[in-house]
Formats: sequence, C-alpha cells, structure tokens
Amino acid sequence: MSVENNKIGEDLKEYAGGWMTERKGTDVPPFLKLAFPIIGLSCVAYLILYMNGEVNHAERGTLVQQFNRATESSPALMYTVAALGLVYVIWVVLFAIRKSHED
Repeated sequence: MSVENNKIGEDLKEYAGGWMTERKGTDVPPFLKLAFPIIGLSCVAYLILYMNGEVNHAERGTLVQQFNRATESSPALMYTVAALGLVYVIWVVLFAIRKSHED
C-alpha cells in the first residue's frame, strides 16, 4: 500500500505550498488556452473603449462628460496601462500554450 502511495506522490507536483497539485507532464486544457486570450483581450478592449467613462449613455452621459472636463484625464496614461495589459496577456498566453517541461 505504501509503495502505491509513493508512486502516486511522485506523479504529483505541488504549487503554492500544497494548495494546488497537478500530475507531472500534464498540459493546459484547451478551453483555458482559448479562454486566456479571449478574457485578456476583452479586458484590454474594455480599458480602451471606456477610458473616458460612459459618455454616450442616455442618462449619465452628460454628467460623465462634465466630470471629464473638470478632471482632465490623461489618455496617454490610459493607453500605457492598456499596452502593459496587452503585454501581460501575450505573456500569459505564450506561457499557457508552451509545452510543459519537468523541473
């Protein structure tokens, strides 16, 4: 019985102090490979599309436009944040699609 437990234990890899485990040599599931770029690119697109708020909304649009005129937001900063988000999304997708290797 203990030989079987050792064999099972050798096949498992622990991360974060045992909070996450996986079998050695497993690959990222295909739905996650697809979900990472979709969710990440959606977040970056949201940052760009709504960087000035919801200015075209029927009820709140005029208030948002007045707020934007009073606070003078920085489009360059928002584009920089979106670019950093895009770099992060690319890095995560490349990490997810690469082949797993044993340490």
